[in-house]
Amino acid sequence: MRVLVLNGPNLNLLGLREPEIYGSMTLSELEEEVRRAAETRGVEVQFFQSNQEGMLIDRLHQARGWADVVLLNGGGLTHTSVSLRDAVVGVGIPVIEIHLSNVHARETFRRRSLMAPVTVGQISGFGPCSYLLGLEAAIHVVKQQNRDPSSPRS
Repeated sequence: MRVLVLNGPNLNLLGLREPEIYGSMTLSELEEEVRRAAETRGVEVQFFQSNQEGMLIDRLHQARGWADVVLLNGGGLTHTSVSLRDAVVGVGIPVIEIHLSNVHARETFRRRSLMAPVTVGQISGFGPCSYLLGLEAAIHVVKQQNRDPSSPRS
């Protein structure tokens, strides 16, 4: 099983940017924690972060044929990017939306996700554990697909 973890704008600043909201763990530390958890579950994982919308879309396109599931933390693009949303729909890979903070308990504009209607589900508010929960959800999604004979990826 293969999982792509996509991180959007400003996630490269984890550990520095608003630690009272996002915590003190850096992106590389978070990736290492997810990598270790993935290895214990027999999951191959790749990570990609960009502050540029087009690069995230390109990487999502490249995941076709490789990734079984995508974990997506689109950062601020979650609330604004029709193009990223359309790419999620277009690639035909199950996507799980991930957020470190509870976006529903924050500013009003963060409560609206353009991704939510086109993803398998959303995990938010658990800090770095949101990614680990996303990994577990990804494993569940693939198992469910493999049980469903009508699934195009089984």
